[in-house]
Amino acid sequence: MFGIIRQKVSAGGSPPLAFGQMIRPAVSAWRGYSAAAKQMTVREALNTALDEEMSADPKVFLMGEEVGEYQGAYKISKGLLDKYGPERVLDTPITEAGFTGIGVGAAYHGLKPVVEFMTFNFSMQAMDHIINSAAKSNYMSAGQISVPIVFRGPNGAAAGVGAQHSQCYAAWYASCPGLKVLAPYSSEDARGLLKAAIRDPDPVVFLENELLYGEVFPISAEVLDSSFCLPIGKAKIEREGKDVTITAFSKMVGYALKAAEILAKEGISAEVINLRSIRPLDRHAINASVRKTNRLVTVEEGFPQHGVGAEICASVVEESFGYLDAPVERICGADVPMPYAANLERIALPQVEDIVRASKRACYRSVPMAATA
Repeated sequence: MFGIIRQKVSAGGSPPLAFGQMIRPAVSAWRGYSAAAKQMTVREALNTALDEEMSADPKVFLMGEEVGEYQGAYKISKGLLDKYGPERVLDTPITEAGFTGIGVGAAYHGLKPVVEFMTFNFSMQAMDHIINSAAKSNYMSAGQISVPIVFRGPNGAAAGVGAQHSQCYAAWYASCPGLKVLAPYSSEDARGLLKAAIRDPDPVVFLENELLYGEVFPISAEVLDSSFCLPIGKAKIEREGKDVTITAFSKMVGYALKAAEILAKEGISAEVINLRSIRPLDRHAINASVRKTNRLVTVEEGFPQHGVGAEICASVVEESFGYLDAPVERICGADVPMPYAANLERIALPQVEDIVRASKRACYRSVPMAATA
């Protein structure tokens, strides 16, 4: 790849590239999709999106630990090494700081790297390249330098992997100007958003979830088309409702949909918003929903302080305070490093019943504390 970059620098045009789960999350059976011709796992959606974008644009390449010979730690890159060769599917040493810096440098020179982290916890080793190089270069160069790079991999909790492998970094990266931050839930999200990320001229942090890789979702012929792409910055209303708005992203969307089903049986109509994009955040969709339902519950796996839910609360208070009929409810992970013990891990993460209770509180239907004593 260094040879490719040298050719780019010396020749000035496009370089000639050679071609060559333990726990299942609660996912609602009601997904709000139109009639689908087939089903697809999130893993397959990511794999086909990568394949099609690499086929369409010879500047796109994939790099990371075990992405080639092993076909990815989670098999997202299955078959890509055989199809595109080692110059476009690069196995790297275990050095996130090293290969992330190489990726950013390649993006400076017109290539389109997709950098895979085995977990976003390991991206901490590469923060200088992601924040100070990738995110800030366009602004600092007055628009002369674009950095078309995607940082992708599993984010947040999996199952029994401890504090160093379980953190959600959505709020971290979403706080940084110059980055776009996406968090897919379904196969449609994964396919459409990854294509959008690769085509975007700016650096994109693409937060996947390990426990969603094997989940199967209905998928339409439109989504299967190679030209399919979802807009960055637009949320999706997964389920319409009139009594309370529930915002969520990634795996928590499935939990929110399950909670909405339980609430419906008790006469509460919940509107579920799949954020899809954390930065830019679709404030218009969120506020429009709150102005309809007059109540808000935010759901995320991350820590409560300075979280995505806190930003959503601020937006609603600033733009729709007069429409609120109840205090905003935030459902977050516990404010502690992730425990290793399975029973403590479950307590540290949001559960469906937490969303149900919060929604009832927002609708003034919770059981009084005295009644439970």
